[in-house]
Amino acid sequence: MKNVPFHGFALATIAAAAVSACGGGNDSQPLNTKPSFVGTVNAKTYDGNSDDLLTGGLGKTGLASATPPAYANPTAPTVAELRRAAIYNNYRAIVDTTSDGGYGRLFGPNVDAAGNATTSEGKVAGTEYITYADDGSGKQNVTLMVQVPSTFSTANPCIITATSSGSRGVYGAISTGEWGLRKGCAVAYTDKGTGGSTHDLRNDTVPLIDGTRATSAAAAKAAHFRAELTAQELAAFNAATPDRFAFKHAHSQQNPEKDWGTHTLQAVEFAFYVLNQQLAASDAGGAKLQDFKASNTLVIASSLSNGGGAAVAAAELDTKGLIDGVAVSEPNVNLPANAAITIKRGNNTLLISGKPLYDYTTVANLYQACAALAPSVAAAPGRAFVVTAFATNRCASLKAKGLLASNTTSEQGEESLLALRAYGWEPEGAILHTSLAAFEVASAVSVTYANSLSRASVKDNLCGYSYASTTGAGVINTLAAASLAQMFSTGNGVPPSSGVQLINNLNPGGPVRDVFSASPSSLLQDYNLDGANCLRQLMTGTDTAAKKLQAGVDETRRTGDLRGKPAIIVHGRDDALLPVNHTSRPYFGLNKKTEGSASKLSYIEVTNAQHFDTFIGLPTLLGGYDSRYIPLHVYLFRALDAVYANLKDGTALPPSQVVRTVPRGGTPGAAPAITAANVPPIAATAAAGNAIAYSSGTVTIPE
Repeated sequence: MKNVPFHGFALATIAAAAVSACGGGNDSQPLNTKPSFVGTVNAKTYDGNSDDLLTGGLGKTGLASATPPAYANPTAPTVAELRRAAIYNNYRAIVDTTSDGGYGRLFGPNVDAAGNATTSEGKVAGTEYITYADDGSGKQNVTLMVQVPSTFSTANPCIITATSSGSRGVYGAISTGEWGLRKGCAVAYTDKGTGGSTHDLRNDTVPLIDGTRATSAAAAKAAHFRAELTAQELAAFNAATPDRFAFKHAHSQQNPEKDWGTHTLQAVEFAFYVLNQQLAASDAGGAKLQDFKASNTLVIASSLSNGGGAAVAAAELDTKGLIDGVAVSEPNVNLPANAAITIKRGNNTLLISGKPLYDYTTVANLYQACAALAPSVAAAPGRAFVVTAFATNRCASLKAKGLLASNTTSEQGEESLLALRAYGWEPEGAILHTSLAAFEVASAVSVTYANSLSRASVKDNLCGYSYASTTGAGVINTLAAASLAQMFSTGNGVPPSSGVQLINNLNPGGPVRDVFSASPSSLLQDYNLDGANCLRQLMTGTDTAAKKLQAGVDETRRTGDLRGKPAIIVHGRDDALLPVNHTSRPYFGLNKKTEGSASKLSYIEVTNAQHFDTFIGLPTLLGGYDSRYIPLHVYLFRALDAVYANLKDGTALPPSQVVRTVPRGGTPGAAPAITAANVPPIAATAAAGNAIAYSSGTVTIPE
């Protein structure tokens, strides 16, 4: 690996090919101009051996290893070490890296563009560019990154986007980037205003763009994130609530979700800029021309989860015609409040659908812990991690507050499951509520989004929540130095993560980890129902705080207008984090209603698929995911293949349909190896019993 200055690449062969393919040094062509939002650009070339774009030098084998890459000094990791670990952790956070789950056979760095498993380690040589997008204030500092593989074809140029999943940093969709890199496409990444690392408020240190840390004063406008606190406010906050942390998604006071589409488009514009700087011809004065542009370069917006929602938002906002097509998986999309889309499954019409993320997640946060005690899901993966006493108290507290009517804990568990189903979850997802409750998923998401959507400051301690490290008993302590130093690589941006926990400041005995805390109103350790109620009331209430959050939600609603772009959405029917009835099903209907005959969106619903492929690869912790669920990742890549073929060759997109997969079965925790038969292809013609239909505002999904 070598450091490469941004200008003056010694790439004579590639440049000559670019001149030939793009028309040579025609001085009448516009000059390549750096977009106004782009700051200082750093570039580095990787040889594809000692280090690379896709695997950080680890290769297919290293990414699959349970042993993470090491640091020479764990408390002072180098930039290269942080990058390698970020790629390792983010790839594994999205993809099941076990061979039995399909890694290395159906997908993975060694699987070529035609879908063939090779003996290669899958390392990809090329150049990686990174910068901030900002307005000059340093308050945004959204990370943009472009990877240009050495196999990039100047004759058939292409770009795909890989906006980060969840609240992760810029490598948070590296597993999506895999498809583009093996296709020879440049990949445009952005962290979309989120990120895994933190402002350590006690010591006033902040993360930089490369993951290293500096004091807030030394970082100045180069900080990836700094909580907006005056010196006096910081001192007062630390005195009142010591050892706390602020996170960018929660505490930037930017409501970044409203701009995820804009950030994704900025990543595309940055990609065009660096492609021209690296590969375009020059004019007589040596200035680079705009050889690569939207008119001659295929661009597909892609990613999954929040990144998929960002790709959809980017397509809706694309007034410049930068994006040609869309292929996304399980997108987080918030519909308009008055979307007027009805969802039918078979002959049954859903009474509640199309709610925004914060709405249905705060409902999950109320009921999932109690639902975990329902006898009908007694064998659910993750049940061992639910504290029965606390969950029992949650059920009792829900009953005491009039949110449940049943009397026994078992009945209350079943009633909680029914409450979730009535609010839009599919029955297939019932067994997943247990593991989501065990891992505090709904509470983590609710707290992050409550702060973000409200534009709350960390000093507000919204609904009594804060973030800190704790002992095993939940007592606040000082975060280990190595955990803080490595958080760029290990953090997911939505604590609990990397040693940082959710704290209930309002616990009657003093601040403590949220799961161990008691509700002030009941004095019961009930997974802090009072906090969950407060978060819910921000969505349903009418006071100033509620109106502030609701205004933030309204800023994130999408239009359904994909501007006639060929598009495929794939989503797992069993998804319990982003339920299909609130996301992809109604968005499909909204698009058809909005675009009418101009719509080119296909919706592919996959049975036996849920949100977290990585959980399938944890048989010891979550036995049962492996026997029940297939990897949705396979279908994201198939969607990308289909959109690419449509744009390149005019191949028709597959029609909207249910794809009926076959679970691996066997013993939970020891399921047999997946085969191609478990993941049938998306059909070119949907069978009558599988076709998804839209008519007059109603989406009909076959049983």
